[in-house]
Amino acid sequence: MHPSDLPSPALADWESAVAFRLFADQDSPTLTVPEQIAARLGDRILSGQMPPGARIGEQELADEFAVSRGPIRDALRILEREGLATLLARRGAIVTELSAQELQELLEIRAGLFEIVVRKLAAQPSAGLLAMLRAGVARLQALAADTEGGNAYAETTYRLLILCARQSKNVRLARMLSALSLQTLRYSKLGLASVARRQQSAQLWSETVDALANGDVERSVALTRQRIVESGAEAISQLSSRSTTESTP
Repeated sequence: MHPSDLPSPALADWESAVAFRLFADQDSPTLTVPEQIAARLGDRILSGQMPPGARIGEQELADEFAVSRGPIRDALRILEREGLATLLARRGAIVTELSAQELQELLEIRAGLFEIVVRKLAAQPSAGLLAMLRAGVARLQALAADTEGGNAYAETTYRLLILCARQSKNVRLARMLSALSLQTLRYSKLGLASVARRQQSAQLWSETVDALANGDVERSVALTRQRIVESGAEAISQLSSRSTTESTP
């Protein structure tokens, strides 16, 4: 099934419910100038427009956004807090490099938090949530088979995770998972780059939704953890391959 074949309300409602950016839980008019700049730069980093290790020039950004360097520095501190930028003493800022150790730490926290979400969802089943998840899984299955669907697949899983977290009715939990999911998104794109890896992930998503529909909490938790662990392992493998290639004369 192609994504365009899905019933439009089922697809549009859950996709549009998640803004794909920093500060997604806030209305744009309430953001400060540094937050607005950080959100714009965060989009560029997460999309790959600004790759890992790229220099982030303060003056160039000040000129682009027509502000002094003060708001730019504040924006960079926000990005550093979110794990997207690294501030180097007397050397300016760069886009944070991807690290296997960081990924291991992020996934450990994320898996634990999402287990809480899954248990809460299983304790209060919702027909609306299941319908949204099934629409999401149908999109994942279509993107899994598309050789060019890697980035879109990773971004779709991000939206599904955030929607599930919001359905848990725990605002702090949803905010924590939103931040962690943004930080892991660049890694997710690595771990889901191949068709085979995406197809396995989509299968696990489908089985998880079935388990939730059947009220099987422990299977839902186990499948969720398996999906996170397998994608993480693939991302780490990709990082290791890159490191080996770069170190080879």
